[in-house]
Amino acid sequence: MKLATVKIKRCAAFTLAEVLAAMLFLAIVIPAAVEALHISSLAGEVAVRKGAAARIADRILNESLVTTNWTGGGQQNGTVTDGTLDFRWTLTSQAWPQDAMQLLTAEVKYQAQGKDYSVRLSTLANSQTTTAALMGSQQ
Repeated sequence: MKLATVKIKRCAAFTLAEVLAAMLFLAIVIPAAVEALHISSLAGEVAVRKGAAARIADRILNESLVTTNWTGGGQQNGTVTDGTLDFRWTLTSQAWPQDAMQLLTAEVKYQAQGKDYSVRLSTLANSQTTTAALMGSQQ
């Protein structure tokens, strides 16, 4: 009598240690990748809004210089809506210590993902020259 030989095929599979190691690796990598995406999203949003805030601050300074509404001193503020975003601005003037000029500063505040940010632009203006130029053009 002949005994039949049975061939057992072995299936390739992962061991428990390999599966646990892979799960540990994913537990470390996935939160780090999600946080990296969150930070890059915030950086992109802040960059876009910072550009818009800088344009608004530049416009406020230019309009203030042309209309000379800064010569009264003090502080002015308001809100500008750009698309669906609101930007709060403040214009301040203070004496420049070296010359008879005024330092005009436009600060524009905005929010990105619940955090507050701001942009400041400043320029020097001479109230005597601006007032004299306006008086000359009215005569």
